Amino acid sequence: MNPLKAPHRTGIVFFPAFDWAISPTHPEREERLLYTRDQLFEEGILDVEGIEEFSPQVATEEDIERVHTCFPSTGRVVSPSHLISAGGAITAGRKVLEGTVEKAFALVRPPGHHARRVVHGLRGFCIVNIEAVMIEHLRRHFGPLRVAIVDTDCHHGDGTQDIYWHDPDTLFLSIHQDGRTLYPGTGFPEEFGGPNAYGTTLNLPLPPGTTDEGFLHVIDHCVLPILEDWKPDLIVNSAGQDNHFTDPITDMSITAQGYAALTRKLRPHVAVLEGGYSVQTALPYVNTGILLAMAGLDTGSLVEPDYQADLFHESERTREYVRRLSELMVEKYRNREALREKAFRGRTHHQETRQVFYDGEGITEGQKERVRLCRDCAGVVTLESWVNGRGRLLAVELPRTCCAACREEGVRAFGDAGLGDYALVELRDREVDRIERRSLFEEG
Repeated sequence: MNPLKAPHRTGIVFFPAFDWAISPTHPEREERLLYTRDQLFEEGILDVEGIEEFSPQVATEEDIERVHTCFPSTGRVVSPSHLISAGGAITAGRKVLEGTVEKAFALVRPPGHHARRVVHGLRGFCIVNIEAVMIEHLRRHFGPLRVAIVDTDCHHGDGTQDIYWHDPDTLFLSIHQDGRTLYPGTGFPEEFGGPNAYGTTLNLPLPPGTTDEGFLHVIDHCVLPILEDWKPDLIVNSAGQDNHFTDPITDMSITAQGYAALTRKLRPHVAVLEGGYSVQTALPYVNTGILLAMAGLDTGSLVEPDYQADLFHESERTREYVRRLSELMVEKYRNREALREKAFRGRTHHQETRQVFYDGEGITEGQKERVRLCRDCAGVVTLESWVNGRGRLLAVELPRTCCAACREEGVRAFGDAGLGDYALVELRDREVDRIERRSLFEEG
């Protein structure tokens, strides 16, 4: 009989996707979760009272399309493994909100935090943003939720940032290796949210080699004070494990104990696995540490194979940088209303153009986005997207609580757009959870 009992009832949802990989030798491959599964069995974690495993449900196309506009269509872009991975996250979130458990960890793949609103294919190993699909499913079935997403993957969560850029009810904080040294090359303090959600996106880029000390300083002195002020109903941790010092494609110095400490401090309701490519020497130990910390169990004996005491020391330069960065972002957050006025005063609309590179497809997408500045709702957003040789689309999004003026502008933009100019035209009405679509493609 196992004497252990978890202080916090905690769920695990496990989906290793053994039948899906980008290529047999790619870092994001089938056996990423194989050793984690073995570690959980060997440690007897699933025998602990209060820890329960749940089977993932399968996300529907409706769940995916609540977040993404896939081109040419959802059915041609999204695989069954992506539906189960997103469904695993949904299961984790539902079990928490239904009260079956207090916390849940979705140990699923493929990952998703580089997937943006528009999806033309694979980028950053991602197609479906599984956290966003989970959050919007939960909002649809459990009512309005004030959500905080804390992304602790080593890579900037640019897809999640893009999805919630204009959402004043979703706080997105990303802690990652400096984008000047790592894919996707974004995630800087000046990226602060759209004009109707200014200050709800916060980026904390850290120097390569940052240790547990620096990472936890950011949590203590920036993330936790902001969360305390924001008062979210739900805290979601995009739990990338590629900050570990053995990860083959990044350059940070975080340990399994560091991840466990982070989780104890953050106290997420739901953690969703993102990256992490040290398959044997990091993932099993980091994932176990996160799970034990969520359950409120001791992690003191958790030691990964290559760990040596006093192996890493924070430099004075990094220590000072992290301290100043934390102070800067807290100050920006507290002054976000004044900063918004300064940035957007006198404007009725804000427009941006950008390019998005899909490393998995070898294509570059062009985007032109226009948002109406609005004090009554989150503002209507129109987004044009094109890839040369593939076609052009227009996506119009009405926010969850949409004022009459924004609704009129969005409906007019959708009505004026014809299939002579676009291969796909879409109106996403979040207030009533409905999508209208015109498409040249049969499946659209």
